[in-house]
Amino acid sequence: MNPTNPINSINPTNPADPTSPCPVPRVLGGRRIDPSKIKRVLVRGTNWVGDAVMTLPALDAVRETFPLSFIAVLAKPWVAPIYESHPAVDRVLIFQKGERTFSGVNEWIRCIRLIHRNRFDLAILFQNAFEAALLARLGGVSLSLGYNTDGRGFLLTHRVFRDREVLKVHQTEYYLSILRGMGWGAENRVPSLYVSAADRDAAETLLLQQGIHEGDLLLGLGPGAIFGGAKRWPAERFAEIGDMGAERWGARVLIFGSAREAGICGRVRGAMKSPVLDLSGRTSLGVAMGLVERCSFFVTNDSGLMHIAAALKVPTVAIFGPTDPVATGPRGPHTRIVRHDTSCAPCLKPECVEDHACMLGIRAREVWETMEALREEIC
Repeated sequence: MNPTNPINSINPTNPADPTSPCPVPRVLGGRRIDPSKIKRVLVRGTNWVGDAVMTLPALDAVRETFPLSFIAVLAKPWVAPIYESHPAVDRVLIFQKGERTFSGVNEWIRCIRLIHRNRFDLAILFQNAFEAALLARLGGVSLSLGYNTDGRGFLLTHRVFRDREVLKVHQTEYYLSILRGMGWGAENRVPSLYVSAADRDAAETLLLQQGIHEGDLLLGLGPGAIFGGAKRWPAERFAEIGDMGAERWGARVLIFGSAREAGICGRVRGAMKSPVLDLSGRTSLGVAMGLVERCSFFVTNDSGLMHIAAALKVPTVAIFGPTDPVATGPRGPHTRIVRHDTSCAPCLKPECVEDHACMLGIRAREVWETMEALREEIC
């Protein structure tokens, strides 16, 4: 499938504008919730890194709405570092259960008992799944708030209707709208991420072991994307960017990715001429956050690492193809998006069934020019 516009559209600004109006959805439920009467709040976090980062503005708003309340986040272990050092969170509760709704009966029982022991007054469900509402109900939480998705409306005391307007906005606004529907203050803002002192120290130690010191210009590359291959820009072009960064900026290049992304990270490493440090699968998420925080620039596909870099205020250039930057683009003061207008994008498919024109049409030169322009603007 050929591009409808073969000319690259390098967006000079972030299309996911955090100053855009946030929709106020309709909420059906019982009595009005008085925040001053709520002593203990349970927030059910989302299951994926990028989604978790995009809930952080709503999490900030929860703290502002309940300034004196105890706030706990129930989360899967692989996203827990997103919340553990966040000032809005008093405690992170880990839910180890597998992906199927009724798998891991023992973990279900343990988690229900844990919720019961904490005697939460209110559950705010950022996760859309049925199980999130069921856990809150079985855990004895008297009030529950969330979108009426996944057939769970009857389990919620306050059901937020997910209409077409809510689905048109950036995901940060999607989660903020849950609170706005209740009449609570939830102003738009960009996500802010916090790295623990231990993870920051571990990241610094790792860099020193590799001969990388404070003051070195670090260029981070995020060539993976768990969602699927359609979101991945070719490894060879990431390698070109790495080599240009090393040769023209004197950058030390770091490749980031999970153990599942080690293959594509290895292809980037193998295609590079310059020295490079491949960190894929070598660190925890928390230490990876500390390493990303040290980067001077980050180039990435639409991925969890993209949202982490942007939330850490690292200058970030994101390459978009099949996904919609209006819904999931990076938010931050120094973020840019490179994409091509094609007749099939955004298709939101994990694998391309055509010719992958949305990604293959983007050349390394175009991405480099965006990086240079952003660097000049910052300096």
